[in-house]
Amino acid sequence: MPSAQHSTLAQPVKVMIISMFGPEGKVWLDHLGPWRAVAVPGLSPDYPEVHCNAQQVCVMTTGMGHTNAAASLMALTFSDQFDLRRTYFLIAGIAGIDPAQGTLGSAAWAKYLVDFGMQWEIDAREKPEDWPSGMLGINTHSPSEKPPLDYRTETFTLNAALAERAYTLSRNVKLADSAEAQAARSKFPEAPANQPPKVIQCDTLAGDTWWSGKLIGERARVWTKQMTDGKGTYCTTQQEDNATYEALKRAASTGRVDLNRVAAVRTGSDFDRPYPGQSAAENLLDYAKQGGFVPAIDNLYRAGNPLVQDITTRWSEWRNGVPAQ
Repeated sequence: MPSAQHSTLAQPVKVMIISMFGPEGKVWLDHLGPWRAVAVPGLSPDYPEVHCNAQQVCVMTTGMGHTNAAASLMALTFSDQFDLRRTYFLIAGIAGIDPAQGTLGSAAWAKYLVDFGMQWEIDAREKPEDWPSGMLGINTHSPSEKPPLDYRTETFTLNAALAERAYTLSRNVKLADSAEAQAARSKFPEAPANQPPKVIQCDTLAGDTWWSGKLIGERARVWTKQMTDGKGTYCTTQQEDNATYEALKRAASTGRVDLNRVAAVRTGSDFDRPYPGQSAAENLLDYAKQGGFVPAIDNLYRAGNPLVQDITTRWSEWRNGVPAQ
C-alpha cells in the first residue's frame, strides 16, 4: 500500500490521459491547459514530464510499443509524486481499423484488450494446407483452439460500466474528417468503411508488429473471439494497451491504482487491410496517404473529452466509482 506520507503529500489526479507518442499527447495539451510540468524519474527520455492542469487532469506520453508503455506506466504509478488511488485512466491513441467495423477517424471504445502478438507462428508458405493462417495459440495444436492463458496478460476485461458511460457521453459528438480520408474510404464498396466516422464500441488488439492484409485481418477477428469466449469484436490494432494495463494491474496489487477506472479509446488512422484491387503491401507502405492521421488525432480529444469533463465537473458523483447511468 502507498505510505502515509505518499497519501498526504502526493498530488491527487482525477483523470490521467495516457498517450503513446507526441501528437497523441499534444492534442490534449493544446486544448486543456494551462499546464504544470512534473518530471518523473523513469519516464521515457523523450517524454520525461507529466503535465497537469488546475482541474487535476494530467497527460503523460509513454513512448511507442509494449516495452515503453510498460516501463513508463510502472515509473508513473510507483512514483511518490501522484496519488492515483481514485484516478481514472484514459488510454487514448490512434490505431489501424477493420473496415467491417469502422472507418478512418472512427473512435472505438473497447471493453476487451487482447494481445495479438502472443502466438505461435509458422511462415504461411510452410503452414499445413488446411490451416487458414500460420498463426495459432501457444501450446495448442490448431488455429481453432483457444490456448491456455499461461502468461496472464493475453486478455483483459475493462469495466463495462465505464466503457458504456464513455460511449454514451461521446456517441453524438461531431468527429473530424479530411478530404484525403474521404477519398480513401470511398474505395471501399460497403459501410461502415465508406461512411463518415462516428463513435463506436468494439475491441482492440495489441502487438508490436505492424501488419496489413485480409488474411491476417481475418485471424485478428477469430483470435479476438477465441480469447474473449465469443464476447469481443475486433476492430482496432495497436501496440501498447495490454502492456499499459498490466503495469496498472501491478500498481493495483499494491493499492496505488483502481483497475475499475481504466478506459480505452482508439481512433482509426488507417485501414488494416486493402480495398478491393489494392495489394496488402500497398496498403501498408502507403498507409500515410490514406489521410486518416490528422482526423484520428483530433478525434482522440473530441471523443475522449466528454468523459474527462464529466468526471472533473461532477467529481462528487465519480469520486467513489462510476456513477449509475
